[in-house]
Amino acid sequence: MGMQDRDWYRDAQREREKQRQIDNTRVRFSMFSRKHLGEKPISPTKTGLIPMMIFWCVVMGLLYLLMTHYLKPRQAQVLANGDLVIQRSPDGHFYTTGRINGQEVKFMVDTGATLVSVSEAFARKAMIQGGVPTTFNTANGTQPGRVVEGVAVAIGPVSVTNVKVGVGLRLGADDEALLGQSFLSKFDISMNKNQMVLQAR
Repeated sequence: MGMQDRDWYRDAQREREKQRQIDNTRVRFSMFSRKHLGEKPISPTKTGLIPMMIFWCVVMGLLYLLMTHYLKPRQAQVLANGDLVIQRSPDGHFYTTGRINGQEVKFMVDTGATLVSVSEAFARKAMIQGGVPTTFNTANGTQPGRVVEGVAVAIGPVSVTNVKVGVGLRLGADDEALLGQSFLSKFDISMNKNQMVLQAR
């Protein structure tokens, strides 16, 4: 080994020793700080990820509540002359709350549907029994069900008895129903951009 190589080797050893001393000093200072100054070790999991997850869960929960309230079907407005006014929903459809055989329901107005239609689960709750077996033609194909006459359907104070109701359709939820022509045909219907008006004949 030449003179230059020995000098280089000695310098490298000195540098390593200095770095070791610096690292030891940092460790001692860190331990002293934690012990005497009450400083706690920083945990990225506790101080970063968990609060962030809590924050976003709260934000998503608030957004869900706001959207649920915003999209919730409203009661149809009843004018002084007895007309029913249903407001258009942000999704372009007309929704209103009502009752079938006294059971609360969320209607989606469907002027192209022949019957007021409900699921079997709702029919059980509303005591809609019996009926004539039939096959419904839907956008998703044919579907077995039954047609029941003499059912009471109401929106606000306006009630129509002896309405034909189709039972057995698969709808979004048990408390949802289609408001079809077996009810709507009792009214003269007019529509503008944001409202549907049902005027009793």
